[in-house]
Amino acid sequence: MTQQNIGIGKCALQLVLANSDEIEGLKSEMNESTFQYCLGKTGSMDLQKVVSAIETAAKRNHMIQEGVYREMHALYHAILEAVQGVTRGQVQLGDVMRTVGLRFAVVRGKPYENEQEGEWIAVALYGTIGAPIRGLEHETAGLGINHI
Repeated sequence: MTQQNIGIGKCALQLVLANSDEIEGLKSEMNESTFQYCLGKTGSMDLQKVVSAIETAAKRNHMIQEGVYREMHALYHAILEAVQGVTRGQVQLGDVMRTVGLRFAVVRGKPYENEQEGEWIAVALYGTIGAPIRGLEHETAGLGINHI
């Protein structure tokens, strides 16, 4: 999995969609690339908690510099774009009596051969969404990509 063969968004999607048998191979390939990545899980009826979990993971894994506004801003917009996919454009959870259980992947790097295109960040989400009653949820996914 190199950036010449695959885009940053596809890397993020593959990581978040991988099952336990596939994840180790993908991690090895990612470690050989120049992309940085982190993985995590979040679940809530509160959208702020979902956003916060992804931001915290990105900070703890040194994916972004917390004190650099453009990096925080790029991550925030990538997260919101991914959440729009998960929530079908209505960026609401608890207010409309629904909850999510999500896995996430954050990938950062230079996906273009031209160095002047700079760094980009991708956030992929995959999991379930539905009424806050176990067993009544369905699968959902979202992807957000933003330049840094």
